[in-house]
Amino acid sequence: MAERITGYTELIGLMATPIRHSLSPTMHNEAFAKLGLDYAYLAFEVGNEELKDAVQAIRALKLRGSNVSMPNKKLVCEYLDKLSPAAELVGAVNTVVNDNGVLTGHITDGTGFMRSLIEADVDVIGKKMTIAGAGGAATAICIQAALDGVKELAIFNRKDEFYENAVRTVSIINEKTDCKATLFDLDDTESLRTEIANSAIFVNGTGVGMKPLQDESVITDPTMLRPELVVADVVYIPRKTKLLELAEAQGCKAINGLGMMLWQGAAAFELWTGKEMPVEYIKELLF
Repeated sequence: MAERITGYTELIGLMATPIRHSLSPTMHNEAFAKLGLDYAYLAFEVGNEELKDAVQAIRALKLRGSNVSMPNKKLVCEYLDKLSPAAELVGAVNTVVNDNGVLTGHITDGTGFMRSLIEADVDVIGKKMTIAGAGGAATAICIQAALDGVKELAIFNRKDEFYENAVRTVSIINEKTDCKATLFDLDDTESLRTEIANSAIFVNGTGVGMKPLQDESVITDPTMLRPELVVADVVYIPRKTKLLELAEAQGCKAINGLGMMLWQGAAAFELWTGKEMPVEYIKELLF
């Protein structure tokens, strides 16, 4: 890295907390080096309190852009100049592009997740998906799944600060797509059991399973999981979360968040550089 940095090197950031565990800096910096691009990618511990100043720093320091992750994906929308159509629909952003001081927010989580299913040889089109979560990543997955042709979505979330966002997501999906979406309280375990039983895939779209919740799972009763069910987790560190351990023990196909991380990153990489990420090279390097 040291021999690559010059006075002309453009900086790209990653703003979230916690974030030191992230593989994104390795992924992007290795891709830049492979293609001979004069960019550097660094992670910054930024929460909601610092986010406004951090976004202003993108302009002031002329960063090319930044990724944004939990807990900043929704709040960052307030500080940007424009949103892509997908980001506006989702109400969240994970990628910021700086074009001469004009900051545009994009969301690549949904397309990244759906691409990761294809790569894992999982077909959910025309089928039912049950998902836990209503934050930025979960919302992006729901919207993209509905747009891509998932027939039915059962969305589960506790009645917390994200619940109203889930209400909005269900309304958008039912009004603007051919998918039928229904919202449930995650504490309603009987409904969760019923919806999973009728689904082809269950997705954990929350941070449960990641530090400091690495010993927890949104599913605590393994009998909810049957061998024919695909179980996917957006968490990728640890690579095998408590949920995925339960799923494998029940004979389910288990998919961690590495594929989603890779493909959402590839989409962001192209937005910043105009180049395609060398995905096969990065796969071999990281996976």
